[in-house]
Amino acid sequence: MRKLFMCGVVVFLALALGAGNEWRVRDAGASSHREAPLISQDPAVDNTDVYMFRSPEDPTTVTLIANFYPYQVPSGGPNFYRFADDARYEFNIDNNGDAKSDVRYFLRFNTRILKNDTFLYNVGPLTNLDDPNLTVQQRYTVWKKEGKTLTVLLTGAIVPPSNVGCHSFATNGQLGQIPAQPCSQNNGVENYRALAQTAVYPLANGEGKVFAGQRRDSFFADVGAIFDLLSIRGSFDSGGRDVFGDYNVQTIALQIPISKLATADDPVIGFWASASRKATRVLPKTENADANDAKILSRTWKQVSRLGLPLINEVIIPMALKNKYNGTKPKNDAINFSAPILDPELAGLLKTLYGISVPAAPRQDLVDALLLGIPGLNRPSKYSVPADILRLNTSTPVCASNCSTFGVIGGDAQGYPNGRRLTDDVVDISERVIAGVLVNGYNVAPNNALGDGVNAPPYAFDDAFPYLAAPIDGFSYGN
Repeated sequence: MRKLFMCGVVVFLALALGAGNEWRVRDAGASSHREAPLISQDPAVDNTDVYMFRSPEDPTTVTLIANFYPYQVPSGGPNFYRFADDARYEFNIDNNGDAKSDVRYFLRFNTRILKNDTFLYNVGPLTNLDDPNLTVQQRYTVWKKEGKTLTVLLTGAIVPPSNVGCHSFATNGQLGQIPAQPCSQNNGVENYRALAQTAVYPLANGEGKVFAGQRRDSFFADVGAIFDLLSIRGSFDSGGRDVFGDYNVQTIALQIPISKLATADDPVIGFWASASRKATRVLPKTENADANDAKILSRTWKQVSRLGLPLINEVIIPMALKNKYNGTKPKNDAINFSAPILDPELAGLLKTLYGISVPAAPRQDLVDALLLGIPGLNRPSKYSVPADILRLNTSTPVCASNCSTFGVIGGDAQGYPNGRRLTDDVVDISERVIAGVLVNGYNVAPNNALGDGVNAPPYAFDDAFPYLAAPIDGFSYGN
């Protein structure tokens, strides 16, 4: 029962609030893992989670993270997961509240087959990004677009190899033993961590730094129970199983100076990630058409995925509109998807199935908290177009002590939905907000105690950029 409630709360909240990616991220359906029919068949450009927070070790910067390619089994070789070569990965920043991108960062990838006479991903231990034992390698380019100006910030950057197995990164003779021995913490496991860290690159023009590569999935939620008829595995605060702790994802992380993103008169910025592919038109042979039509259209980028608040498309948007959602822009969210925001189906399920009293529709509290931003905290100063955008007040100090995984409703103004940190328990937050804890008379039990029993992933995040934990290696997977 708790699971059903959680699912409804998170999903509704995410869509209704539109700007709180975190509200939905920990709920039904793995943030936005496999959320729409078309994108579920194109996982390389399926955006699963989005994060935005002031960088703990450098508060003059903001860290932007977008994860792609859900449910990567660590032992999935010999063709391990990678970014799509025929796609464009996009980071969109709105710094004036109009739900349109004012600053954009683009990444494109290129895969090279270095050895074609072996079935292996690597033919020996790997000690650096350009190791001759590697058989497949991805490189990428980063651009920035501001106004009509397009600037190349980085070329030839190397994606670190997938964590194929701890022995592929061992250097003390652990290879060739029968049976194979477990890798020690400081040989194989830590070697991979150190190698991957060399894939953090500085960007030109003082734009910060970037990382693109495989990491451990940062989303945490018991979706196994949620999808099984919204079952409850444990209690509100314990007993849940984090399904995503067993998988990896493809991560793109940028750490950008605040001065490059926010305007001088407003510290609030909005962020959503997207992915686009080239459009293609196929002309029948019998049709008397200009052959250049296909060439012209093939140069046009078409958005196929976007994410600001997780789970909105996955759980809030009805099946008939899911693909449309991935192809539209945040500025049109109020026109295209207003009904499920103000009067969400899941909020009604909480009342019908669980007897929980929730505020009546229309839910202006949800619109204020997420779609528009919280007044006095992360709502843009001039105006705010309601949209599925993650908003952050870049002047909010980084939490140094007594930080709360419940973010704003836990008394921690630097947490979700004022941005989203990796540790923010957005599933529990979203459940409670959907239940009405922001409305007078509803901040009571059980509304303010809801949760999925998963309060953190089964591992620690890193202290340094890109912060997400190193991916699980293929040899150790399942042990």
